[in-house]
Amino acid sequence: MQTRVPRIARDVLDRNPALPPASRDAVERLARSIEENAPLPAPRLPAPDVEAWSAAHAEHAGERWLDAEWFHAELAFYRELAHAVRFWETDRDPFAPAKEEELAGERPWERLERALAGGGERAGRVAELLDACLWGNRVDLSYTVGAARDLRHDDDLLVDDRPLAVPLLVRPGAHVHLVADNAGTELALDMGLVDALLEDAATRVTVHLKMQPVFVSDALPRDVWSTVERMHARGGAVGAAAARLQRAFDAGRLVLAPDFFWSGPRFLWEAPAHLVRTLASASLVVVKGDANYRRVVGDAVWPPDAPFAAAASYAPAPLLCLRTMKSDSVVGLPAGVAGRLDAAEPRWRIDARRGLAQAWMGA
Repeated sequence: MQTRVPRIARDVLDRNPALPPASRDAVERLARSIEENAPLPAPRLPAPDVEAWSAAHAEHAGERWLDAEWFHAELAFYRELAHAVRFWETDRDPFAPAKEEELAGERPWERLERALAGGGERAGRVAELLDACLWGNRVDLSYTVGAARDLRHDDDLLVDDRPLAVPLLVRPGAHVHLVADNAGTELALDMGLVDALLEDAATRVTVHLKMQPVFVSDALPRDVWSTVERMHARGGAVGAAAARLQRAFDAGRLVLAPDFFWSGPRFLWEAPAHLVRTLASASLVVVKGDANYRRVVGDAVWPPDAPFAAAASYAPAPLLCLRTMKSDSVVGLPAGVAGRLDAAEPRWRIDARRGLAQAWMGA
């Protein structure tokens, strides 16, 4: 929080040279306030989420940047950064240059082409696409340690519950909800998965997205369309998938659902009623990424071999969490695995090498 987060703020200044002087000053003041452990600022206008954030801030009144609960402080930083660049007034995404750089490279499209090249029956292809989407989560533009990893080792996947989830995903007439994480390579692979799910003409997919820029590369609705446009331009199998996605969107079978909750400081059991009702309609909710995993399990240091159901059984629908590990929270590991890794690799919880595909199938 004292080093990496201020660096993210200053990287915004480096990548956005046309940012107006007042906004540049506001971003630098934000970075310094964190380094100096200033009190968390109260939410203020202009922003459409002041009421929800004010209630959360009241629970942390008097806390300082370096002393506050980490999940709350991280999300507060990104909200303050959006305020500093005047996102709600200008629609300026401070992370757009980083996202565009990723889309302009070969990594998203080479990986998507490989993922789409699989043949065979649909259930097997969906399982392989889930695997590609999981490891695509390493490509997090806020966390270069993970983005630099490409090779997957045989022991990197610590839990694999895909066999429980795939039957729900390929069931005729399924309604799948996908809680997206990063734009760029990960979102391109997610769109490949969505395309495969929509092969069944009665299946519907709802993609949940952020309302404001957060965690550098987290996906906004505009990032979905930037991805689809690049897919069209790529042509071949990738372009054909883009055309199918566009037709599904036009037909109402693909829905984009941005919500303030996904960039707010609340855990999933605190989700607003409208979102709980929406998720309850799902055949399966696919939850992508590390921050969303933290939102599911409360960003808590669980006994790592406690059952995943102990952390997720409150969910309104069956869940599949796909996550590469970039933070401490983990639950549902086989007995002894965490102890062995703690002894051999002290950074295994945060170095983005290991991954989880964890499912809770409902009561």
